[in-house]
Amino acid sequence: MDFYTIASIVLAIAVLIGYINHRFVRLQPTIAITIGALIISSLLILIGEFGFTGLEHNVEVILRQIPFRDILINGMLSFLLFAGSLRIDIAYLKDQKWEIAILALVGTIVSTLLVAVLIYYILPWFGIPLDFIYCLLFGALISPTDPIAVIATFKELGAPKELAVIVEGESLFNDGVAIVIFLTIYQLAFNGHQITWQATSLLFLRQAVGGIIYGGIIGFVAYKLMKPIDDSKVEILISLLIVTAAYTLARYLNISGPLAMVVAGIFIGNRGKEFTMPKKSVENLENFWELIEEIINTILFLLIGLELLVIYIDKNIVIAALLSIPLVLLIRSIIVAIPMNIFKICRRYPRGTVRVLIWGGLRGGLALALALSLPNGSQRNLILGMTFAVVAFAIVVQGITVRQLVKLTKL
Repeated sequence: MDFYTIASIVLAIAVLIGYINHRFVRLQPTIAITIGALIISSLLILIGEFGFTGLEHNVEVILRQIPFRDILINGMLSFLLFAGSLRIDIAYLKDQKWEIAILALVGTIVSTLLVAVLIYYILPWFGIPLDFIYCLLFGALISPTDPIAVIATFKELGAPKELAVIVEGESLFNDGVAIVIFLTIYQLAFNGHQITWQATSLLFLRQAVGGIIYGGIIGFVAYKLMKPIDDSKVEILISLLIVTAAYTLARYLNISGPLAMVVAGIFIGNRGKEFTMPKKSVENLENFWELIEEIINTILFLLIGLELLVIYIDKNIVIAALLSIPLVLLIRSIIVAIPMNIFKICRRYPRGTVRVLIWGGLRGGLALALALSLPNGSQRNLILGMTFAVVAFAIVVQGITVRQLVKLTKL
C-alpha cells in the first residue's frame, strides 16, 4: 500500500474520531483521539480472538508500513518543538529559568538514573530480568513530558501564565535533553563506542551544547533574513526552512536538532516578532504554526492509540507494564517535589503548583518512538510494552483528570 493511501486512511480515522468527540463527548481533542484509537485497536483485537483475524491483520500490516520512529524523530518532532517554542514569552522564561533548568536538565538526568535503578532491581523479583543498559534506555525515553493536553486545560481554565511557562518550558527542553541522553547511551551501547565517563560526557556535551549554539545561530540568521521583508508568506517559508533543512543538517553535524529547534523558535518568537515583523505577519505566522501543531498532534496521538495492535504482549510484559506506571509516577513526584519545595523558600507559587506539575507530567509519542528504535528482541518487546502502558495511562487517566485537579487547586 502506498504512502498516500496510508496517510488518507489515518487522516480519515482521525477526522471521524474528532468529529464524534466534538459533537457528543467534548474531551480535549488529543485525549479523545487517543482513546478512540485505543477503542478501535481493542475492538479489532477482540474480533480477532473470535476467529475474524482478517481485518486486524490488514490494519496491522498498514501500521507496520508506517515508520513511526522516523516520522516522529526525523519529521514531526522538529515541527512540534519549533511551534511550541514560538509561544514561549522570553520575559516569563527568564523569570522561571531556574525552575525550568532544574526540572528539564537535572530532573531528566536524575529521572533516567532512578527509573533505571528501580526497574533493574524490582523486575527480577517477579522473574523478569532486564539488562541495566536497557533499564537506562527506558529511564531516558520515559523521562520527557508532553504538555499539549495540560496547556490546553490551562488555557481553558485561565491558569497562571507562570505555571504554563514552567510546564511548557520544561517539556520543550526535556525533550531535547532526553533525546541527547538516550542517543548517548544508545551509541555507547550498540555502536561500538567504549563506555567511559569521559566518552559519555564528551558525547553528551557535543550533542547538547552544540545543539543550543547551533539553534542560536540559525535563529539569528532567520531573524536577519526576516528583518528586511514585509511578506508573511516569505517569513513562513523561512520558518519552514529552519524545521526542515536546518534540522536535517543538525543530524549530519551530530548535534541535537531538537534543542536547536527550541532555541531557534524562542529567538524568532521573541526577538523576531518584537523587532522585525509587522503585527499582521506575526498573526499569520502564529496561526500557521498553531494549525501545523494541531494537525501533527492529531495524527501523532492517533498513531499512539493504534500502536496497541503491533505491540507483543505476554504475562511478563503485562506485569512489567503495571509496575512501571506507579514507578514512573513516583520518580516524577521526587524530581518535582524536592526542587520546587526548595524554591518555595524564596519564591511564591500559585497554590497546588507542585501537584499540578507532578500529575501534569504526561508522557507522549516521543517515548514510544524512542522505544521503537531499539534493536529487535525480547528486551525491546518488554520496554515497548512498558512504555506503551505509561504513555496510555498518562494520556487517558492523567490527561482527563488533570482538569479536575486544576479546578480543585483553584489556580
